[in-house]
Amino acid sequence: MTDYLASAELALLKRHGLNDFEALWALQLDAVDEPNTGRGGWSSVYRLELEGKGYYLKRQSDYLTRTLHSPFGEPTFAREFRNISRYQKLHIPALQAVFYGERKQGGKHRAILMTRALDDWRDLDGLLAEWAQLDAGARAGILKACGRLARTLHGAGQVHGCFYPKHIFLRQRREGWEAQLIDLEKTRPLLFGMRDRLKDLEPLLRRAPAWAEAQVRELLAAYLEQPASSPLVGTWLKRLTQRRREKEAR
Repeated sequence: MTDYLASAELALLKRHGLNDFEALWALQLDAVDEPNTGRGGWSSVYRLELEGKGYYLKRQSDYLTRTLHSPFGEPTFAREFRNISRYQKLHIPALQAVFYGERKQGGKHRAILMTRALDDWRDLDGLLAEWAQLDAGARAGILKACGRLARTLHGAGQVHGCFYPKHIFLRQRREGWEAQLIDLEKTRPLLFGMRDRLKDLEPLLRRAPAWAEAQVRELLAAYLEQPASSPLVGTWLKRLTQRRREKEAR
């Protein structure tokens, strides 16, 4: 496949001689964590800063997954990049790709995925840890932003598959809070209506014990575009609570 390079970043990468696969592969950087190994290869993430802008450069070699699309295996980044591109076309707020490329060299199947760092955003996990210290306005804004994000996602016919607090990033703007998603590898089409929607939402609520029932209603009100006291919100709350109890009992 042809390498992807975001036009908005082309000039910056050119200035640093980093506008092709070989240069990005050879770049010496410290990994941000231990490499993932398995699948017959490895995958690692690096932090890169250029002229005050932050990026995450991910490289992998023979770290493959087999699917109907690629029965002989493809880099796991390939699916992630396709999903990033799909989200962009569907106008679902999510992380943005800067570069994607693959090479088969020396018997190795290598891939690079570079994305913009979300340096002025905060993950919901961190905000939940401070939930008791947040003022009422911030709490309401965060709940509304999360509900709207889920509505946009499902309205576009997609299921995230890992709709967890650590994968939802938020920031406060003058007009209110906004949210976006990362880690799109498990995204799939929404095929089973309410069942798929509940399955996607429930893990978020299970991982947000700081939210009281009234706050979950606020999130669902934004998701369903209904008053928090509406019977429809009550029905969804009941179904989600039931699913959560079943999961916790296993």
